[in-house]
Parts: sequence; C-alpha cells; structure tokens
Amino acid sequence: MSNSDVRPPRRIAIIGGGPAGLFAAERLRAAGLDVDLYEAKGSPGRKFLIAGKGGLNLTHSDPRPLFDSRYREQATRVGRWLDGFDAQALRDWAAGFGVETYVGSSGRVFPVDRKAAPLLRGWVRRLKEQGVRLHVNHRWLGWSDDGALRFATDNGELEVRADATVLALGGGSWPQLGSDGAWVPTLQARAVDIAPLQSANCGFDIAWTPFFAQRHAGTPLKPVVAHWHGLDGEPHTLQGECVASEYGIEGSLIYALSADLRETLNRDGHATLWLDLVPGRDEARLLADLSQPRKGRSFGEHLRRQAGLDAVKTALVFETLGKDAGNDLAAVIATLKRLPLRLLRPRPMAEVISTAGGVRLDALDEGLMLRALPGVFCAGEMLDWEAPTGGYLLTACYASGLRAAEGVTAWLATR
Repeated sequence: MSNSDVRPPRRIAIIGGGPAGLFAAERLRAAGLDVDLYEAKGSPGRKFLIAGKGGLNLTHSDPRPLFDSRYREQATRVGRWLDGFDAQALRDWAAGFGVETYVGSSGRVFPVDRKAAPLLRGWVRRLKEQGVRLHVNHRWLGWSDDGALRFATDNGELEVRADATVLALGGGSWPQLGSDGAWVPTLQARAVDIAPLQSANCGFDIAWTPFFAQRHAGTPLKPVVAHWHGLDGEPHTLQGECVASEYGIEGSLIYALSADLRETLNRDGHATLWLDLVPGRDEARLLADLSQPRKGRSFGEHLRRQAGLDAVKTALVFETLGKDAGNDLAAVIATLKRLPLRLLRPRPMAEVISTAGGVRLDALDEGLMLRALPGVFCAGEMLDWEAPTGGYLLTACYASGLRAAEGVTAWLATR
C-alpha cells in the first residue's frame, strides 16, 4: 500500500471543557483520533473548580441499582451509561492521578485533600501531553452554511471542519462559568428536540414577612423532617438540614426533593412543603412539655425551654400562626410537627447548582449521536436528565462523555 493510500487520523472537535468534554477527549485521543477541544472561557473546568470549593464530591457510594434510581425518569438510560463507567470506575480513574478518595458519613465520595484544582491541573496537563489540542476563548456559534463549525475568538470568527463533533456545552446554571444554555436555539433550528431548561437542585421562594427575612436569613434549620407529595400524590418524608434564606428556603434537604416540588409547581401553580421542626418529640410529649407553667416567661422563651426550639424555629411558629400563637396550644403543636411552607417558584437558573431539561434522550441514538445531525454527539448536563447533589451529577457527566466517545468511534468505523 502506498503512502497516498494511508488515511490521515480522523479529526474530532469537542466543544465544551467541562468533565464530559474532557473525558470524551481523553477517550477519543486514546483511540488514536486527532482531538481538538474548544472552550468558551479562558480555561477549562471552571464549574468543576467551583464544585471543589465544597470539597469536590466526585461520586457516591450507593450500590447499584439504587445509584441508578437517583436519575429518576432516566434511571434506565443513564444506568446503561454507568454500565460503562460507574462510581468505582471514577474513583479508580482519580487514583490514576494519585488522588485517593474516601467515603464520607453521608455516603458521598471525596478526594482525601478535598480539592479540585490538583486533579484538574493534572488532567489537563496529561491531555496536552497525549496530544489533545486545547483552544480556549473559542465560543461556539453554530454551523456555517456548508457545515463548518463556527467560533468567535479573540482574533475574529474562525471556521473549523471535523469528521465528528461532540457537544458538551452544559446546562443553564452558573452562566458566568460557561453553562449559559445559549446553544438551545442553535440546535432547535436544526430540528433537535429539546426539553426546556429548568432549575434543579435549587431553593424556592417563600413570601416571608420582612421581619423574618431580615432577622433570620442565612440561619440553618436542623434537624428537620420534610414532608411532601410526589407527582403521583404519594406522601414522602426525608430528614436533613436546610437554610432559611432572605428569599425563601434552600440547602441540601431542599435540593434533594426539588425536582418533585418544581414539577408540582409546574403542574398546579403552587406547592406546599411541610417541616417537622421537632423530629425527636411526638405530639403527646409536646403537649406535656408545653403544658408546663410559663412562670412569667414569654411564649417564645417557653418554646425554647420546653420544646428545645432555637430562635429561627420559634420565629417560624410565629411566622405561621401570628403573634398570638401562644393562645392555641393545639395549633402550635400541629405546626411544630407539620409547619406548612407555601412555595412560590424555584430560584432562577443562573444561581442554582444544575438544570433539568436539555436535549431529549429520544433525539439521540444509543451512542448519543443526534438523529437529526449525523456525526454530532452530545454529552453531559446539556442532556435531558437530572439527579440530586451527592456525586450523581458528576458521575453521569463522565459516563456520558465515555458513551459519546464510544459512539464517535463506532460511527466512524462505518464510514
């Protein structure tokens, strides 16, 4: 065979430098393909670094299929991605950089040093050493009329041709870090079916009185038990911690049930969350405790001494029942065990941890190639799946990056 018969390596363009894009780049380069990765910001992995400020929750120790169930309606399909790269695979991958991990008391998995920067630096350095070409400050603009990829750069517009493209553009949260959802109209114009982006792992607005908001914003509520109804009307409970904010309520407990609450708001226009403020005491004990003589103390002080309430929980009782709450002990006890919070709306996408919605999975084949755009693959949070915090988000981003990379190599093998 002459040299002229040797086909040059296929060129792959990956757009988006988050975990899904970086992992797809790693696997495609390992497969012998030429890889160019384009990042809109000045450096890749900016949201990954922000996650590291909370200790870099890489994954979770939940066994499968419990792990898969965290992806709700998409549990089966995301589970197939996890068949190729699961929580243990992610821990093993991190160990390859000398980053050892441990399981915390909540089951979440963290690097021992709880830092993201060393892992990201090592990852990007290794990708460059392996031959991945990284192009920063390249914002994707879509396609030209003849199919070239268009980028806005510091030196003007650039057009690039690739044998296949992986889009890993993120959702719509933290737009200052690059995930701004600007890709949605571009793909919709190409007949790609996209579910509207929505806030996920988010807080909710509540119409606090100005007094409560000013006095107690930022105060933790712990421990509490949340009661809510799923979309099927079934009751659910979960114990945890949350925070009363100036605008409403947020925190890990609220994020864990935010999908149900958001979808109830979408369907009904309103949603109610109930909090048990004293999970260690039943109604009978509260009645006995609160029936004790006040001895001249205010009712708020009586609640603190006899029911163990702190200032913010006491304020919530008055916020709900009014300043004369102490006149109706039965109502107080009922409120302590099931304090109603009427939720108005989720917080805006720009400030939440992640988003739901995105490219519908039915718009993709099993290799995550867009059915409407052969040769274009998608990965990461821009796909229509969601999960609570706890490492599930990051794990699925990695797993989808691998699935897209495998899809690219399989598709190119047929061409």
